[in-house]
Amino acid sequence: MKFFAVFDNACTDGTYEMLKEWEGRPDELELVWAPENECVVDAYVRGYREALGAGCEWVLEIDASFSHQPADIPQFLDKMAEGYDCVFGSRFCKGGKFTDRPFSRYFISRAGSILANIMLGTKLKDMTSGFEMFTREALERVLERGIRSRGHFFQTEIKAYCRGMRIVEVPIHYRAPSTNVDAGVVGDAFSNLWRLFRERLAGKL
Repeated sequence: MKFFAVFDNACTDGTYEMLKEWEGRPDELELVWAPENECVVDAYVRGYREALGAGCEWVLEIDASFSHQPADIPQFLDKMAEGYDCVFGSRFCKGGKFTDRPFSRYFISRAGSILANIMLGTKLKDMTSGFEMFTREALERVLERGIRSRGHFFQTEIKAYCRGMRIVEVPIHYRAPSTNVDAGVVGDAFSNLWRLFRERLAGKL
């Protein structure tokens, strides 16, 4: 098992320096310094590529700020062991929780999931969660398609690309969103949702 933590110039709270002292203890921990990142999506994609480059067969994505709870990880592993290509954490399926959040964030996530399902033909209860796990082959296929969103909508974009795969949702407890949703993020979401909708109509999704 390998753990990758990706850091860039946006990290100014001292976490990188603290973990640097622990790098290699245990051997599974590897820090990735990526000052070239221009947005949050770059950090995630760099993490994906590092995991694939290390030969990982299953890749788990989790928010390190404890918005996602490590205690939820075993159910991801259980579902992967059943043969699923992707396991998506869901705050809105039975057993899921969305706490310590402003109502606006809850509304955006809930309404965004409904709208995305209607426009993209997906059937997931939570289309915006970023707590998820992939097989190596599934993640490679997603990256081959290319992630064009520059904001948090990229999580929805990934799920749209996984439509034809064997996927399942598991309930997660989501707490205290770590970032705000501003006009730029919303604009990116609508722009890319419309693009994916057109691709679906053209039979390319």
